[in-house]
Amino acid sequence: MIDRLTLHNYKAFQHAELPLGPLTLLTGLNSSGKSSVLQSIGLLRQSYESGDLALSALTDEERRAGRRTNVSGRGFLLNGELVGLGTGEDVLHEDFTEDEPRIGLAVDEGAYHYGWTAAYEAEQNLLPLADADLPDTSEGERERPAGPEAVTPAFLTAPFQYLHADRISPAEFYPRDHQAAIGRGFLGVRGEHTVNYLRHHREDPVPEGPLRHPKAASDLLIDQAAAWMGDLCPGVDIQADAIKGTDAVSLSYGFRGTLGATKRRRPGNVGFGLTYVLPIVVACLSARRGALILLENPEAHLHPQGQTQMATLAASAAAQGAQVIMESHSDHVINGVRLAVKQGRITPEQAVFHYFRGDGTGVDFVSPRVDADGMLDQWPPGFFDELENTLDQLIG
Repeated sequence: MIDRLTLHNYKAFQHAELPLGPLTLLTGLNSSGKSSVLQSIGLLRQSYESGDLALSALTDEERRAGRRTNVSGRGFLLNGELVGLGTGEDVLHEDFTEDEPRIGLAVDEGAYHYGWTAAYEAEQNLLPLADADLPDTSEGERERPAGPEAVTPAFLTAPFQYLHADRISPAEFYPRDHQAAIGRGFLGVRGEHTVNYLRHHREDPVPEGPLRHPKAASDLLIDQAAAWMGDLCPGVDIQADAIKGTDAVSLSYGFRGTLGATKRRRPGNVGFGLTYVLPIVVACLSARRGALILLENPEAHLHPQGQTQMATLAASAAAQGAQVIMESHSDHVINGVRLAVKQGRITPEQAVFHYFRGDGTGVDFVSPRVDADGMLDQWPPGFFDELENTLDQLIG
């Protein structure tokens, strides 16, 4: 699990060190840096998967001698499957302090610290690595592994989902990509492979634990997904089928009311929010211990009750052993996380909140802490206080 993320001269951040937890909620005004945090993790993962951020193994003797990790890759790949950040000019923080600017990203995982520094090249979309650090074991409290050991951070190889705010909309069919949905288990950044993943894995059981919905017809993924979706739209069920003779799959919804089941309906003939939230539901339900899930605006197109339920789902995935990092503009999501703490789904230590404030060129952040009753220790100005401000004006 990523315990801390460090950003240096990266987009809106001159330098920031963000503690992360099993469930981390990033909030704040528009253009305050929330998406940039998620993108930095996506950038490292993208660069690693493309072979541009590969690290070699060192012997323990080399490690003791202070040698740095040998870099067998090339650098930060700014544009790819997970993120499209443009060129070096788009990524470098405006107020960098070095004579020769460097862009640095670092991750702490347990006892280890991993860091990468890239040289700045304004017009390039592959920024060459200028440095790569070993896990830092020089401070004494970090254990030194014995014998040769690969130094690749766990988050680069763990099961991974990254769902952007721009997700799939209702459609007649969706891609049937075996390599993405089945070979890699990847839903796509827009969730475009979700329906095919659900078709193939429909009978996979959701392990016993917090993610098991008590009202589901069975522990199978298809029934568990329907039960969680049923909290948004009561009585709904889901069907994902291959379209014969094509490389596509179809999605349909059914509804069960007091008079029994109705006919099946195409996604375009039901609420937009159902299809939009389906990738989030499947990503959380399919997550296993050690998985990393990045979510942008899980509340989009959902009514308040549904937004709270998305927080409950994310908290349940974290309690099951996944790490969930999500950005949100919704007070219902943040209150849903607080409620999950009070209900004992997760502990106060497992929930981390960051509120970002920016002026368009730089940002800072504050980190309210939650107690066992779901109460926050501070409410900085602008932190989900608009309802109170509006009511003051209405009754003033």
